[in-house]
Amino acid sequence: MGHKDDLLDGAKRCLYEKGYARTTARDIVAASGTNLASIGYHYGSKEALLNQALMSATEDFGEALDRLVATAPPAADPFERFEQIWERVIALYADHRPLWSATFESLSQLDHAEEVRAFFAGVQGLAHTGLSELWFGRAAEGEEVTDPARLRVGAFLQAILIGLMGQMLIDPAQAPTAKDLAAALRTMVES
Repeated sequence: MGHKDDLLDGAKRCLYEKGYARTTARDIVAASGTNLASIGYHYGSKEALLNQALMSATEDFGEALDRLVATAPPAADPFERFEQIWERVIALYADHRPLWSATFESLSQLDHAEEVRAFFAGVQGLAHTGLSELWFGRAAEGEEVTDPARLRVGAFLQAILIGLMGQMLIDPAQAPTAKDLAAALRTMVES
């Protein structure tokens, strides 16, 4: 592995250990075993490297979520299926809590980092598709999900995901459980 990859891996570790705002160039150098000049040479700036690391870590989470989609439970009752899905998503959060913290930290930078905004806009579209698969099942290999109703469900699930992750960061004891989310959905549908 070269300096560029070492820097990216070191920056990802720093995001997980220190967060976005508290990571210094020296932290990245120490974590990567490289030198300060390598950051400028390969990425232009510490911020560009951290943005790249955040995007890479987000892709890692997306892959973990994709594996979750591939093994989503086939429960017949939609409320039970909803609860089972969110139990798995909440369990996935535990392994990726630092990423969510860094993501929420970095959102304030979107007005100043067009590359990051564009990345997250693209991820948002992929999330709508991917999260819709949690509910409807996988699309056929090579098939693009374009059904507006299905994409709206994906957007709804993403809104729940982002809101839930924010609540988990603030106070996990007060954040809703999968059972709470399913009960709330049932209440909304039946009222």
